[in-house]
Amino acid sequence: MDKATTLPGLPDAGIVLAAPAGDWRDAVETAGRALTASGATDDGYGADMVRMVEEHGPYIVVAPGLALAHARPGRSVLRDGLAIVTLAEPVAFGHPHNDPVRVVLALAGASSARHLQLVAEIANIFNDSDAVERLAAARSADEVRGILGVGA
Repeated sequence: MDKATTLPGLPDAGIVLAAPAGDWRDAVETAGRALTASGATDDGYGADMVRMVEEHGPYIVVAPGLALAHARPGRSVLRDGLAIVTLAEPVAFGHPHNDPVRVVLALAGASSARHLQLVAEIANIFNDSDAVERLAAARSADEVRGILGVGA
């Protein structure tokens, strides 16, 4: 992993393990609530992330089992932030190759430039082909942070 990461910290409030989700919308809304609980966004950001999927389809399912939920920087973003939701049961997002999703990583960038930088850094984490499986199996917030290479 790149030691020069600038990913924001991931507090316990931004990590939800083995969450129940009836469908992709539940999964993304759970990730939105985790971002809000971590202090990175207000309540509107989760709805913005859902709207992105409604408008553009399941493009956020970027690898087998992994959704990278995000929305545009805006008033709902209070600071850069990450959230991780592992799902108790995988859910379909409608992606032709990467369904079902077991891990939702939510991202909030305070500016467009920062948003792109964070996406690039997150992509590097998943160069490790086992990262999604390890996140899905994680049983503690510290384990999640260790896989992502971030602090609290």
